[in-house]
Amino acid sequence: MSKQVISTDKAPSAIGTYSQAVKVGSTVYLSGQIPLIPESMEMITTGFVDEAHQVFKNLAAVCEAAGGALNDLAKVNIYLTDLGNFAQVNEIMSQYFAKPYPARAAIGINQLPKGAQIEIDGVMEIPGIN
Repeated sequence: MSKQVISTDKAPSAIGTYSQAVKVGSTVYLSGQIPLIPESMEMITTGFVDEAHQVFKNLAAVCEAAGGALNDLAKVNIYLTDLGNFAQVNEIMSQYFAKPYPARAAIGINQLPKGAQIEIDGVMEIPGIN
């Protein structure tokens, strides 16, 4: 099976040697998104809640470019520099997903690129593709 690179200008462009997402068959592997504003490539600096919303918007844009939607994500990994923000992540995530929710891991880490407080990556299964 061949790999198809997924790219959209509605999400931040890659800032390293990676693709926004890669599709293999009906599965899409989304690279981690941090709270960069796609048009300016500047970080959101108005607090954790705004950062988290921007990350979900970026993920949604990549999902749409791949032919799916956030609710097609089967698994997400959430990286937080402060696990004290976990309850806020749950609240914000509920605004972007409907049941059944994806499988998820929330991982506390020391640092993220560009000083971000949150990064999320995921695996999506495109509906209707065999």
